[in-house]
Amino acid sequence: MKFNKLIPNIFYIDIQIGLHLFVECLEFTIGYDDLKSENPLCVIEKDTLGIFLIQSKEFAEKDRPELRLHTDTIEEVHYRVQSKFPQLLHPNLNSITLRPWGAKEFALRDASGVCVIIQQW
Repeated sequence: MKFNKLIPNIFYIDIQIGLHLFVECLEFTIGYDDLKSENPLCVIEKDTLGIFLIQSKEFAEKDRPELRLHTDTIEEVHYRVQSKFPQLLHPNLNSITLRPWGAKEFALRDASGVCVIIQQW
């Protein structure tokens, strides 16, 4: 059995919050767009990653996910986020920190509470 990648669903009360974090800040692109429908959703992509962003008040109120994105250029990513979107830096991990498990990490948190940890081993 072989799998190629994991593509999570992230639910938002307002999908624009997710687009701000992933498309504007982290420079994902929209690969599939159904944003003008009664139940807005889109698939965002970057490199080999894919994420479904779905507007659903019911599911957004049940869970706020925490995701990790691995990079080989954490300093560059942190600089770009800090210079353009400092309000998205998580207050508990807003600078690059060497964690006990050996990875360098910093985190982002959007207005809905979705957390994205940027990590470099």
